[in-house]
Amino acid sequence: MSDLNTLFSPIVINNTEIPNRAVLPPMGTGLCEKGGRVNDALLAYLRRQARGGAGLLISEITAVHPTGMVSPKQVAAWDDEFIPGLSQMAEAMKSNNGKAAMQLHHAGRESLYMIKKQTAMGPSAVPSLVYGQAPREMTREDIAEIVSAFGAAAARAQKAGFDAVEIHGAHGYLLTQFLSAISNQRTDEYGGSFKNRARFVTEVVRAVRNDVGKNFPVLLRISVEEYIKGGYTVEDVLGILPDLKEAGVDVIHASIGTHGSPAGVTSAPPAFDVGFNVGRARQIKDAAGLPVIAVGRFNDPRPADKVIADGDADLVAFGRQQLCDPDFLEKARQNRYADIRKCIACNQGCIEREMFEGKSVRCAINPETGQELVCPQQPAADPKTVWIVGSGPAGLIAASEAKRLGHDVRLFEKKPQAGGNILYACKAPHKEIYLDWIQWQADQVEKAGVKIETNTCVTADMIADAQPDQVILALGGEKIIPKISRIDLPHVYDAWQILGETTAPGKNALVIGGGLIGMETACFLAAKGASVTLAEQMESSPVPKFTSHGYSLHKYLKEKQCVLRFGAAVEKITENKVVLKTKDQSEEVPGFDQVVLAVGMKPRNGLSPALEKAGIAHTVVGDALEVRRIMEAVEEGAAAVWQL
Repeated sequence: MSDLNTLFSPIVINNTEIPNRAVLPPMGTGLCEKGGRVNDALLAYLRRQARGGAGLLISEITAVHPTGMVSPKQVAAWDDEFIPGLSQMAEAMKSNNGKAAMQLHHAGRESLYMIKKQTAMGPSAVPSLVYGQAPREMTREDIAEIVSAFGAAAARAQKAGFDAVEIHGAHGYLLTQFLSAISNQRTDEYGGSFKNRARFVTEVVRAVRNDVGKNFPVLLRISVEEYIKGGYTVEDVLGILPDLKEAGVDVIHASIGTHGSPAGVTSAPPAFDVGFNVGRARQIKDAAGLPVIAVGRFNDPRPADKVIADGDADLVAFGRQQLCDPDFLEKARQNRYADIRKCIACNQGCIEREMFEGKSVRCAINPETGQELVCPQQPAADPKTVWIVGSGPAGLIAASEAKRLGHDVRLFEKKPQAGGNILYACKAPHKEIYLDWIQWQADQVEKAGVKIETNTCVTADMIADAQPDQVILALGGEKIIPKISRIDLPHVYDAWQILGETTAPGKNALVIGGGLIGMETACFLAAKGASVTLAEQMESSPVPKFTSHGYSLHKYLKEKQCVLRFGAAVEKITENKVVLKTKDQSEEVPGFDQVVLAVGMKPRNGLSPALEKAGIAHTVVGDALEVRRIMEAVEEGAAAVWQL
């Protein structure tokens, strides 16, 4: 059995015993019905998460007032009509003996949905750092109404069977907007000093406490540091802790940052260490004399156990890790650490899919998350012989799912090692965890009994001779070779040669292509000491800074003083210079001892026409269908098996 005695020990919060110190924190799903009503998809997701055994489960953001929704598919609690659905939520969350808390939320100005409806409001009419548009300034009557709404929603949570409530005062939403001098420029009693700006938060806490009574646990999630230029600090928050405690807070959930903070710190990318925010949690714990929940990219229960044992925090939140592997706690209990699928902090399915695409939650490397009603749980009634060609993300997950469901599986890889293009993508700074994941996935496939037949190039004739019931083509993408004069020169290479480390980095390198492959290659070269110039024919970067990974790449290249030339196409390469074509002119640039082609990939799908002609059932998945992210590859690899 596990020796994580501290993490798995109980804790009592305001007369309520929490069975262990692991917390499922609030994460939006987009799974409920429009209008905020609970449905089967959300309940299935919650039951699956509860099965993992976290001691305290906190619901996703639940709107206390119709003016505060971030999406039409956000759970609502502003009226008694929602109580039956909330009761179902509480029951699902408590289905494995954990305790359930409902998070109370108002978006304020940080809601594109409300901005488009022209109903967004905030402490001041200051434009959102995320959306660039201003809300209307709240009147005192508005403030009183929203304060009352928090209390009333808390009472509904209590009536619905929740064991606690959590007030959302973090990440740039309404309560944070009042705390921040950036968004709060009021001159009345709700503005000015930090203590005055905290008045709204204190009033919300007091209203919640009044409406649920003294023996019901009340948590406050707060960004203990705004993590933005001109924002408030931990020291500011320390000064208001006595007021929050007096108003009725039982637990501080010590988060960090806002959605307007740099680097996507609220959902930190791999550039941040595991537990990076623990020091701030310790400061809050020492000053408040209250239990504190630590948060900060935890994807392994062992460092979390140490955090609690060292007295830095009382509980630890595992957010994205829980989505990635809902069973990781049970695996830890059984000392099966090697079987834990660790979150790679890519943010593709849990953050970007929801925030930027308006779709429901996924996990890039766990296809079950968000698809609990779709993912088959029982072995296939009619097991089939399945051939899978290609062992990148799509092929490996297809093999894993096919074996889990009882099919007879063969998995082929033409190269000496499984992993596909992840073996190159993992070479950029801070992406080593991607290699850990793809090797873990390959190990899990072989542990399940599927041999990865490497160094095997599958042909249409081989498939025709064997006549498998189903073929899944996960052949990945192949490099695009641009039409540039003299790319045959000996100092011209491609990104795969550089990232595969079969070619040493030059001293002064030009990378052609500013997409993800080009930027990651430029970062790799810079990390090896090269002076790097990147040329991209598009007028602006194809890699947006508003994603956490994109921000990290741009930041790294800036720190390494790399030159980024957008709107510049490479026309010609010679022995000692390149010719760049900009909008207005051609420019000769000398001095590069290495030129690297990194303009992207296209689908590799040579087998499909032959199989189509032979009438052999097959499905094309991942980059072989269309070059995209890990998330699409994994989802399509799994779906190809689930649909058999």
